[in-house]
Amino acid sequence: MIDWLQRRPRKERRIFAMAFDFMMMPLALWLAFSLRLGEVFISAWTPWWVFLLPPVIALPVFFKMGLYRTVIHLIEIQALETILKAVTLMVVIFSLFLLLLSPHGVPRSSLVIFWMVSLLIVGGSRFWLRRLVHGYQQKKRQCVAIYGAGETGAKLVSALHLSGESYVTCFFDDNPELQGQEVAGIHVYSPNEIETVLQARDIQEVIIAMPAATMIQKKNIFNRLEPHPVQVKILPGLDAMINGTVQLDRLRDINVDDLLGRDAVAPHSELLGTCIRDKVVMVTGAGGSIGSELCRQIIKHQPKSLLLFERNEFALYSIDQELKKILEPMQDTIEIIPFLGSVQHLKRVTKICKSFAVQTIYHAAAYKHVPLVECNPIEAIQNNIMGTLHMAQSAIATHVERFVLISTDKAVRPTNVMGASKRCAELVLQGLQTQNHHTCFSMVRFGNVLGSSGSVVPLFHKQIKRGGPITLTHKNITRYFMTIPEASQLVIQAGAMAAGGDVFVLDMGEPVRIIDLARKMIALSGLTEKTVEHPDGHIVIEETGLRPGEKLYEELLIGSNVEGTEHPLIMRANEEMITWQELEVLLENMQQASQDFDVQAVRELLLTLVNGYQPEPDIHDWVWHKGCGNK
Repeated sequence: MIDWLQRRPRKERRIFAMAFDFMMMPLALWLAFSLRLGEVFISAWTPWWVFLLPPVIALPVFFKMGLYRTVIHLIEIQALETILKAVTLMVVIFSLFLLLLSPHGVPRSSLVIFWMVSLLIVGGSRFWLRRLVHGYQQKKRQCVAIYGAGETGAKLVSALHLSGESYVTCFFDDNPELQGQEVAGIHVYSPNEIETVLQARDIQEVIIAMPAATMIQKKNIFNRLEPHPVQVKILPGLDAMINGTVQLDRLRDINVDDLLGRDAVAPHSELLGTCIRDKVVMVTGAGGSIGSELCRQIIKHQPKSLLLFERNEFALYSIDQELKKILEPMQDTIEIIPFLGSVQHLKRVTKICKSFAVQTIYHAAAYKHVPLVECNPIEAIQNNIMGTLHMAQSAIATHVERFVLISTDKAVRPTNVMGASKRCAELVLQGLQTQNHHTCFSMVRFGNVLGSSGSVVPLFHKQIKRGGPITLTHKNITRYFMTIPEASQLVIQAGAMAAGGDVFVLDMGEPVRIIDLARKMIALSGLTEKTVEHPDGHIVIEETGLRPGEKLYEELLIGSNVEGTEHPLIMRANEEMITWQELEVLLENMQQASQDFDVQAVRELLLTLVNGYQPEPDIHDWVWHKGCGNK
């Protein structure tokens, strides 16, 4: 019956409600007479029109008062006021008719009872039907719990029920004053009852409705939910409600950023603008993960123009279109200029820097994928080392004010070509700074960024989506993680603090075990890990062994000589360097060896240049010779 009613058009449901009230009003009057007399009312003297009058009065009154415009399954307790007014008006009009017509056999004192019975039938029938509909919908919809029984949580209940896709069965809240109470007609439980409630109510999804929650609070909530096979979603940001209404399109899956990220430290606005505002800024590798985010951050701080330099055509097209779309509604005058090219072309980059009078360069262009770079060391030398050298020489020749290199924690005591080449790039800038008195060179070193191309996060997402297995190289491998926006903001601020030749190190927080990251991502998807102890799980985690050049853990400092800066998350490292005279000769030899594809000479030069470089001999013998096409 409920299913049939719900499938009917609204007009038919309105006619059904009117027919129900038309039949119930005579019954309500008969019940009132019977209750008043204390026996079943049967009177041959009472005119028939007395019983017809209440429904004839009720229908136009109820229609005018809007009772037939209300959607039954969305009716709230506030509707009782409208029902009370409508029934009272109907009884008053009926009483006036009785007073004027004075029909025989009608007990006048029964009118108060008639008012009460009518109120019970009209109001009770609607709320009873609402309960039936909700119960029926609950069986068809996904059962959802909301963590956070505040104003946002209460609004979310109405929005979810209105959407027709989910049914909220309970709240969880940390506030002891709310626990045991009802919010929007739904019981609020303590988080200590999560396990019992989730199992008893067959809840498949939990939504965190705490827009003002800190990262620590989010992590604590997820740690409570992680052992249970439920999908976790979040309504983020203090702008989750617009005009007092929750926007369901803001609802999203909780992601790794929410769990591994940190509460943002307010940036220093004067540092953000120092190298950008009213200046010509150039970003190399502008289409990459870090480069593109740097561009997004840069246009917020009003540069005169922004030059995008990228060798990947599609990546350059994508970021160019995105930035122009962001600026379009702002009617901003910032000029976005895309350049397709390689940092290895000295004349090309020099021409661009000179023609546009570039003042600030953020050098993010580099090959960073450790196994790929390990198999292609000559390309890494040309791009990461010689490309940085050419960019720096162009900056000096064209009087660029500031040059900021995006470096990596893998440059510290590297075991791979990628890390060794990035440390060489740092040495190039440190050496050039001693010979140059105009351009201020600096480098910013940090670890992995969440969601970057080639990182484990998108890889794990794909593996989970296809049902596993998740593959990781070693169960004890750890990495530092930071969100891309946070890293980009800190890079800009660090560059503004540079005095020349500075090596800045970002505070990456605590290192994360990759296997723990994998397990969290499985749990985020509402799935469980499949193990020998839990054969009914969904996703298997497999170890594949360390890849060529891969370390179990990364470091951020070569030595221990580090000092703080005016920003709490940025440190300045004082590390050894090579004099430019010595470095220049080694770089010339490196250039010649890479052009000759002399991999043995390249290896020896890297060992000479990079203090602490410890390649794995057996792996490198195979990779470097066969990977480079040598016999």
